[in-house]
Amino acid sequence: MSVGKAKLNTLSAMQADRILVIRFKSMGDILFTLPAVHALRHNFPNHKITFLTSREFVPLLSGFRDVDEVLSVDRSALRNGHLLHRVREVCSLIGLLRRKKFSLAIDLQGYGETALITRLTGAAQRWGTVYHALRGFAYTRGIRRDPTMHPAESYLLLLKECGLSVESARNEFVLPANVKVEASQLFAKLGLNTNKPALFIQPFTSSPHKDWPLENYIALATHWRAAGVQVLFGGGPGELPRLEKVVQAGFPVSAGAPLLVSGGLTGLCTVVIGGDTGLLHMAAAMNKRVLILQGPHRYPEKFYPFRHPEWKLMPPPGAAISAINLRDVIHASEAAFAERASQVAAAVSE
Repeated sequence: MSVGKAKLNTLSAMQADRILVIRFKSMGDILFTLPAVHALRHNFPNHKITFLTSREFVPLLSGFRDVDEVLSVDRSALRNGHLLHRVREVCSLIGLLRRKKFSLAIDLQGYGETALITRLTGAAQRWGTVYHALRGFAYTRGIRRDPTMHPAESYLLLLKECGLSVESARNEFVLPANVKVEASQLFAKLGLNTNKPALFIQPFTSSPHKDWPLENYIALATHWRAAGVQVLFGGGPGELPRLEKVVQAGFPVSAGAPLLVSGGLTGLCTVVIGGDTGLLHMAAAMNKRVLILQGPHRYPEKFYPFRHPEWKLMPPPGAAISAINLRDVIHASEAAFAERASQVAAAVSE
């Protein structure tokens, strides 16, 4: 018997009928746990999988169909509240987790607080990615963090090193049916037709230095509108004023739509383009063709749509994201539309 199978059989023999996965933030990194969660379901088809996350990301977990239960923690209250209140909240959370009687707890965050929570669950098996040696006490098994590795691949490596099969892992986000309906209604309200090709542009990220210039996105949108493609700009609730130039250029804007509805809008489009932000990774997990424009990064090879490094454009080494040439983005988006058209044609001919 191989070492991996021996580990897996040992875990199964412990009746690991309840599994806890921990990842507090952020949106993109939570989405990167999807393949690992799918791998857990493949290895433990009859076990209950619980996901512990920050309260603001609870809606996101509704697209994880292999997760049976979602628990949340208000991290802002834990950090900023009165000391006595914070102690009570922590004790309440730990008490809840211990009552759940998890046999396996997996820390995919690696924070000091998540390592401590993992240790205090009382789970017999505790796995995690070790950022600092001192946190290793929390886990029965762990791997050292590799800062150059794609997060999703790192999570899968942890499971593999702990004896699980990860070959069947899938990157699959499934929107709830009611969200799809709401997105379709908004799509139509914005004057868009699902029977025509469409481009979704997400111009802003959480960090301004990661944003390609808005005027470039407008030029890209103008190019595709002239080619007969519908163009929709997305954005967060507070970004509508920043999109005024987009409105003036005559493009529909969905800024302010709920997160999952925005995901539904990307699902109705042919190609999705934007910065390195969670919505682009959600679209990729819904089998959409995306193109990410990424600025300089300490580990430039690390972030891209899961197992699609070719779906990313970067500026020349040492240059800002604004150095990404508009013509290069147009060529890359043309390739994306052609690729999607070829896939559709192949599906029709089968």
